[in-house]
Amino acid sequence: MANQKTTLDEWSVKDLEDGSSINVTVLGCTELGNQSLPGIQVIYMGNIINYEPLIAERWAYQAAKAGVEEYLLEDKSWMVHDDQFVKTYLVAGEPLKAKVEVKTRSSKVITKEYELPFAV
Repeated sequence: MANQKTTLDEWSVKDLEDGSSINVTVLGCTELGNQSLPGIQVIYMGNIINYEPLIAERWAYQAAKAGVEEYLLEDKSWMVHDDQFVKTYLVAGEPLKAKVEVKTRSSKVITKEYELPFAV
């Protein structure tokens, strides 16, 4: 069976300083990762983050090791500036969640969470 992608959410945060926007798309996928299991993809600014069972298990372990419930995916986030960023997280617990925070120079922080279709 081929991977079926469905759009779970699409949203945008506008920057009134220069008229640009940061767009985020969240897709539900029937097959992700080496085990071809369901997961979600978060897409922003040309970046694609796959939340699939194998990597989520590693992130959950690293969150437990660090003693945090919300594990910041530093290498998957865009945090070049303090006043504009896209931060992605794995939120540990039941159920596991993907979390996305977006901030532009003229906006407040916009946060959305998405339940993952698996447990680790």
